[in-house]
Amino acid sequence: MHPIKRVIIRLRTQVRHLADERGDVPGWVLVTLMTAGLVVALWAVAGPALTQVFNDAIAKVTGAI
Repeated sequence: MHPIKRVIIRLRTQVRHLADERGDVPGWVLVTLMTAGLVVALWAVAGPALTQVFNDAIAKVTGAI
């Protein structure tokens, strides 16, 4: 068999395999929503402290303290 023909056959097989691969869309949506929820919850708890740390750091760098 000609080497180019072998490559073409291999590529067709891989393309068919990729076409069959649909993924788990609902699972990824759930993971994304849960991650967003965790970020919002952590931000609600730690937001004021993080803001104060940031403001203190900026004040030290600019010499405002």
